[in-house]
Amino acid sequence: MILQYMFGGTQWVEARLRVLPMRWMGVGILLAAGTGLGAWIFGRPFLTSYFAYAELPVLGKIPVASALLFDIGVFALVVGATILILIALARQSLRGHRAAAPRPAEMPAVPEPVQSGPVPTAVGDD
Repeated sequence: MILQYMFGGTQWVEARLRVLPMRWMGVGILLAAGTGLGAWIFGRPFLTSYFAYAELPVLGKIPVASALLFDIGVFALVVGATILILIALARQSLRGHRAAAPRPAEMPAVPEPVQSGPVPTAVGDD
C-alpha cells in the first residue's frame, strides 16, 4: 500500500486525497473567528475566553474553555495550509523536472572515445 503512494506520483496521490485543504482552512478560519465574535455577542471584548465545568458520566466534572474551539480552528487552518503547501511543492517539482530535461531532438550525440598515448607524469620527469 505504501509503495503505491511512493510510485503512484503526485497526480495519483492528489486524485485520492481525502483531506481537502481549502475546506480545512475555511472551517478553521470560521471556527477561530466565530469564537472571537462569540464573545461580542455576550458583551465581552473580542476573543475573551469563557470557562466552565462540564459533567460527563464516566469522567465527572472536566474544565471546558471556549479557547479550545479557537485552538481547534487554528489547528484546522494550519493543517489545511500545510497540505496546500505540500501540494504546491510537489507540482513545482514536477514542472522543474520537465523544464530541466532535454528533449530527444536536442540531445547531443555521444562523443567518440579519445585516443590517448602515454600518460605524462610530473613536469620535468623525463
